[in-house]
Amino acid sequence: MLARSAAATLRRLGEGFPVVAITGPRQSGKTTLARMTFPGLPHVNLEDPDTRALALGDPRRFFARHADGAILDEVQRAPQLLSYLLGIADASDRMGRWVLTGSQQFGLLDGISQSLAGRAGLLTLLPLAQPELAAASPDATLEERLWRGGYPALHAAHRRAESPHWFAGYVATYIERDVRQILNVSNLLTFQRFVAMCAARSAQLLNLSSLAADCGISQPTARQWLTVLQASHLVALLPPYHRNFGKRQVKTPKLYFLDTGLLCYLLRIADARDLQVHAARGAVFETWVVAETIKHRCNLGLAPDLYFWRDNHGLEVDLVFEHRGRLHGVECKSGTTYQPEWMTPARRWREAVGEEAAPSLLVYGGDHSFERDDHDVLGWRDLGSIGH
Repeated sequence: MLARSAAATLRRLGEGFPVVAITGPRQSGKTTLARMTFPGLPHVNLEDPDTRALALGDPRRFFARHADGAILDEVQRAPQLLSYLLGIADASDRMGRWVLTGSQQFGLLDGISQSLAGRAGLLTLLPLAQPELAAASPDATLEERLWRGGYPALHAAHRRAESPHWFAGYVATYIERDVRQILNVSNLLTFQRFVAMCAARSAQLLNLSSLAADCGISQPTARQWLTVLQASHLVALLPPYHRNFGKRQVKTPKLYFLDTGLLCYLLRIADARDLQVHAARGAVFETWVVAETIKHRCNLGLAPDLYFWRDNHGLEVDLVFEHRGRLHGVECKSGTTYQPEWMTPARRWREAVGEEAAPSLLVYGGDHSFERDDHDVLGWRDLGSIGH
């Protein structure tokens, strides 16, 4: 069982809030983390229809049976319980008694904002991050790391050869079921095509009209479906940095998947070796760097607050973030041999930013990390702390 970087944040939240909520995509390890962090709390699975019916049939009796608290799994399936939990949380000064987990961001967070505002600490748990995986499989190649992704189930010894089959089941069982619960999708095949078309656009500027046209749906429908993928923590939109530094900028966000294993499955990349020469290798690597940075910040309990920068001439810096009053720029290159010219866009961006710019960072597909005069170079194995 792999140790999770978010455990310390979850314990801290449990010391300061009577209720702690863990959200994230299905199969990211929310229940396992909750049970490991709070081993003294009983576990109640509200996805089980009998358990849910008993809880909703007599909520007061349900909570009386768990007077010392509990882990309520998939609580978005029984949002009515949150109103009762409000009074229970207010009646005691004990912290960390109730741990809620949920896979649908809207279902869980809407209920918390309406019933438990100010009383619940929130943690977003994404699939395993590079430092967590490095401890379990230090000899994995970059292609193996990208292709398999970070869902915990795929890193059990008996499942390491089953990645495509596991993702096929994941898409069918979880994505499609969750979508049916949120949206009235008349043609599920069209939605499957939509998800595949999103995968083909990972690490690219989002052109919603083109995406809608390729899928044969309206632009409002495409926007709604994309919102559901975001709510399910399968994709993220990276906004452009809001200051233009005297240059005209694009105002369109970039689309990224939050797990490269799922991305590779949707791109029909058959195995890790194919990724070495695949046309999407650069996009998959950039997606991985962005997703790892988002994971790192979520594990610390921080908002992502990440951006990219691109002007109307195509000059682009892949990642931009503010830290301690300075602006940091990150370039992502999947090549394994360092090339100084990779940093040309970052240098021009720093010239535009001026004194606010910190030394830039290059994350590349090589194994070695080192320093240069005006930037640091980070090998992929050392990725783990960008953005903080």
